[in-house]
Amino acid sequence: MTVDHEPNTERGSIEDRGGFVSNMPGDVARVNGQLAVSRAFGDKNLKTHLRSDPDIRNAKIDADTDLLILASDGLWKVMSNQEAVDIAKKIKDPQKAAKQLATEALNRESKDDISCIVVRF
Repeated sequence: MTVDHEPNTERGSIEDRGGFVSNMPGDVARVNGQLAVSRAFGDKNLKTHLRSDPDIRNAKIDADTDLLILASDGLWKVMSNQEAVDIAKKIKDPQKAAKQLATEALNRESKDDISCIVVRF
């Protein structure tokens, strides 16, 4: 159920809005050389180049659904979806699981802000 809103996957939309996508060696793609996500709200300097509409999906929550992780690129740039799930599944309390994910991102030297919410079903 994941859609990563990255500059390379939404390059056309960014360029249609007058922005550009940079790909510097050793770094992730960035909007105008700055932002590593292609959708955001609240970024005053880049808002004309970004989309702010969310990606909305309907999904059935059943007995096999354990959790949902919502996080910023500060987390996702340093760990895979499966790594995050494996960490969160070990901790029953969702707040503690989110804190552990953020801590692990810092341990992996994330250079970006880290926001994380874990929802248990």
